[in-house]
Amino acid sequence: MNYDEIFPKIISHAKEYGFIFPSSEIYDGLGAVYDYGQLGVELKNNIKTAWWKAMVQMHENIVGLDSAILMHPTTWKASGHVDAFNDPLIDNKDSKKRYRADVLIEDQIEKYNQKSEKDTIKKAKKEGWEPGSTEYNGFLQNNRNAQKAQEIQKQFEDALNSEDMLQALYDLIIELGIVCPVSGTKEWSEVRQFNLMFKTQLGATADSAMDLYLRPETAQGIFVNYLNVQNTSRQKLPFGIAQIGKAFRNEIVARQFIFRMREFEQMEMQYFIKPGTQMEWFQYWKEARMKWHQALGLKADHLQYHEHEKLAHYADAAEDIQFRFPFGFKEMEGIHSRTDFDLTQHEEFSGKKLRFFDHEAKESYVPYVLETSVGLDRTFLAHMSNAYTEEDVPTAKGDMEQRIVMKFHPLLAPYKVAVFPLVKKDGLPEIARSIIDELKFDFNVMYDEKDAVGRRYRRHDAIGTPFCVTVDYETKDDNAVTLRDRDTMEQVRLPISEVRDYVAKKLSWREILG
Repeated sequence: MNYDEIFPKIISHAKEYGFIFPSSEIYDGLGAVYDYGQLGVELKNNIKTAWWKAMVQMHENIVGLDSAILMHPTTWKASGHVDAFNDPLIDNKDSKKRYRADVLIEDQIEKYNQKSEKDTIKKAKKEGWEPGSTEYNGFLQNNRNAQKAQEIQKQFEDALNSEDMLQALYDLIIELGIVCPVSGTKEWSEVRQFNLMFKTQLGATADSAMDLYLRPETAQGIFVNYLNVQNTSRQKLPFGIAQIGKAFRNEIVARQFIFRMREFEQMEMQYFIKPGTQMEWFQYWKEARMKWHQALGLKADHLQYHEHEKLAHYADAAEDIQFRFPFGFKEMEGIHSRTDFDLTQHEEFSGKKLRFFDHEAKESYVPYVLETSVGLDRTFLAHMSNAYTEEDVPTAKGDMEQRIVMKFHPLLAPYKVAVFPLVKKDGLPEIARSIIDELKFDFNVMYDEKDAVGRRYRRHDAIGTPFCVTVDYETKDDNAVTLRDRDTMEQVRLPISEVRDYVAKKLSWREILG
């Protein structure tokens, strides 16, 4: 099965086992809004913990913040969101559906990339090429479909940099013959800009209400608190402020499950630095963030850097860390050198000085900012995609059966240990419960006594539990249990007194962050 064929299975698996549910499903749901179920919230919190430890706990000069979702409306005027936070949209006149023009073109590029990959796999089988070989990679990058993708990419970049971007995007859509996914026709409207911010009001009456926005990003909460944090924490440059929080965007084309949602969560760190040092820190954080993703188990060949062809008006360097989702390589994290744009803008609009006094240089200046911003929901989806595995394994009778296993890094798995009594009698449940009571102070553990042990193994494979402990009749004599490894399915016999230390060694943050 090709990697791009498993996406519907991942979505189905996520709901079946309690990772993600459509929001308000009993009322037919709400488009592009999802709820994290009992397993999903555990996985999500574990990803947050891994990020917070790597960013805050492991750095003396990075501190945390939790800023409000509602902010003074001038914040968004200063940041440029009121005037420039727009998406280019296009309507199909037959289906009455609205699309992002840039996404339609990106999808067209991806279609050619996928055709290129399928052509390469077919050619490799015929020629006997190994994946990753010089011949394989050469054909992958230079076959007819790959060259077409590269040609469209160049046209797309030129359109984005055009003085009349909207007309250039429209012309490219027409030239490529892109059709509406619903109607199959090419009856397109002109391309228009659409602001993505959700508007709300603050006030007891309509006459006195103030227009507010739900924040479209978490970064501005950090910038407006820069001076508060710097003064109270007594940090010197360079120092960072880290934050995990919700953001909201009125995405017209919200799709691909939780990849693009209207309510989402970000993990951001803004690193305040001396002007002139930004390229040094840009390289440092680019490498550090890639290392973090790989340390948590994301496959190295499913990760890549992508340099921005068109920089945002505030940036002098920008690269994305992309993950190969089942629907192609897409952005998961951005590393941006934002210069002094944000603090300078807030100085101007607020009338407050947001400067740093450098005692060594004896001068005052607005710091530059190096940003790392990772989508928590996208990281969640990356780990779901990375972990989902279908494999044939031998049964006790010697034949083969398929198992679905979520091969999460053990530190991210929703449950670390499941404890089974072999049967629900003869004192075995009581022993199992006592093991649970011993382990639950250190790990998220689960007691499971329903069905045969083999079915319980399969159930915990499907939710990603790395270790299963079985209490059997021999336990009553030797005070030992059988511990099974999720990935290898190997079993070891351990004294009950050693189970905690065994698991703890497998779940060491030192190994990941050291």
